Amino acid sequence: MTEEAPAKETPEKEKERPPMPRDVILVGKKPIMSYAMAALMQLTESGEITIKARGRAISAAVDVAEVVSKRFLSGSAAVKSVIIGTEVLGEPPRNVSTIEIKVSSKPKK
Repeated sequence: MTEEAPAKETPEKEKERPPMPRDVILVGKKPIMSYAMAALMQLTESGEITIKARGRAISAAVDVAEVVSKRFLSGSAAVKSVIIGTEVLGEPPRNVSTIEIKVSSKPKK
């Protein structure tokens, strides 16, 4: 007879997140150009990407979107939409700003 190992219990505060879609770039503390290169590769592969950030990384996310659409692809990609919002995080609860920037490549003529 074999005994099964007990399942690991996760604390209630830890939420299991669904896997992140491949066309989503989460901007954090790395250099802007590393996110821009990842965004460029995903954009050429899928045709549309979403750049997400929150808090202090919002300005870096805007920079990534501008570098990809203006410098790398020089007009063959455009910002499709920008969504801003607020999340309540931490203990004690505090508001953190969020941004989602959708960038799509223009069809070649």
